Amino acid sequence: MMKIVFMIIITTIVCCSRRNKTINKATYEGQDISGIAQIFVDKDTKNMTLNITTNEKWTLYTGPSVDSIDFSTPLAQGEGSETIQLPSPDKKYYQLVTDKGKAILSERQLPMAGGYNFRDLGGIKNKDGRFTKWGKIFRSDDLHNLTTADLDYLAGIPITSVVDFRGKNEIEAAPDKLPRSTRNSYPQSIDPGNVMSLIGLTDLNTTQMDSIMMQMNTLFVTDSTFVDKYRIFFRLLQDEQEVPLLFHCSAGKDRTGMGAALILYALGVDETTIMQDYLASNIYLGNKYAKELEKNPELKSVLTVKREFLQAGIDRIKQDHGSVENFLENILKVDLPKFRERYLY
Repeated sequence: MMKIVFMIIITTIVCCSRRNKTINKATYEGQDISGIAQIFVDKDTKNMTLNITTNEKWTLYTGPSVDSIDFSTPLAQGEGSETIQLPSPDKKYYQLVTDKGKAILSERQLPMAGGYNFRDLGGIKNKDGRFTKWGKIFRSDDLHNLTTADLDYLAGIPITSVVDFRGKNEIEAAPDKLPRSTRNSYPQSIDPGNVMSLIGLTDLNTTQMDSIMMQMNTLFVTDSTFVDKYRIFFRLLQDEQEVPLLFHCSAGKDRTGMGAALILYALGVDETTIMQDYLASNIYLGNKYAKELEKNPELKSVLTVKREFLQAGIDRIKQDHGSVENFLENILKVDLPKFRERYLY
C-alpha cells in the first residue's frame, strides 16, 4: 500500500514539473523540426510570411535577437499547418516549439530591394547534429544599390564589419553603401573573381569557360596573395568585436562562395550540404543576370555556379594539404574548436 502511494506521489510530481516547465533560452532540441517551417520574404516590401507544415501542435515565440526571444507571450500558436504574417521590416528570430522538438528560425535570404544573394549563414545542421548560429555571419553580392530601407534593416542586425573581396576597379566603379552600424570595412581584393571582366569572352565555348572558372577557384586557395586574404578574413571572424560580419563580392557566388564553403567546413558541415549552399546562388541570382543570360546564353558559366567550380578548389586543397581541416588550421590559422564553440548552438 505504501509503495503504491509513493509511486502516485512521484508520478504527480513528475507530471506537474513537466507541465510547469518553462522555456527561458532559445535552442535546438529533440527531433529536428526545422524542416517543417519556411520563411518567405518580399525583398521590396520586406513583408515576411512563415509557412508551417505539420499535424502537431506548435507554439512560436519571437525577439529581436536569439538571446532576447520573449518566451512570456507567444507570437502565435496552433495545431496543424498554417501561414503566419511575420513582423517586419526588422530582422527577427523565432523559437518554434512542438511536442517533438524545438528549432530556432530566421529568414535565410535577407529582404534587400537593392541586392539579391544576401543570406544569413545560420540554421545549417552539421555532421554532429549541431546548428550554425543565426545573426552572426552574412554573405552577399555587391552593396552598391542598397536602398535606405535596406541599410536600416542591416543596421538593425546590427552589421558591425564588412569584408569586400572585390578588386580595386570593382570597388571604384560601385562603392559599397554601408549601414550606419558598420564600425569597420575591410577591402580584401581577390581580383580573379570579377565575373564582369569575363563577360567579353563570348567567343569561348562552354568547356573553355568552365575550365576558366575551375582554374579561378583553384587560384583562390593556391595563390599566396589570395590565400592571405582568406587568412585575414578568418582572423576577423575569430575576433568577437568584428561580429556580426558581412562578406561579399560582386555576385556573392565565387570569391564569397569559397569563403562561405570554408566557413561551413570549419563548422563541421557535411560536403553535400556545403555544395547545396554553394549552388543556391543560382536561385538567388536568377533575376540579377536574367537579361544578360537571355542576350548571351553562352555566358552561363560566368554568371552562374556549377558543382565542378567549387569542387576544383576543394580538390586542390585536399591534394595539397590532405584535408580542408588541415588547410583551415595550418594555413588559414583557424582554431577549429573555438570557432565551432563560437558559431554553433
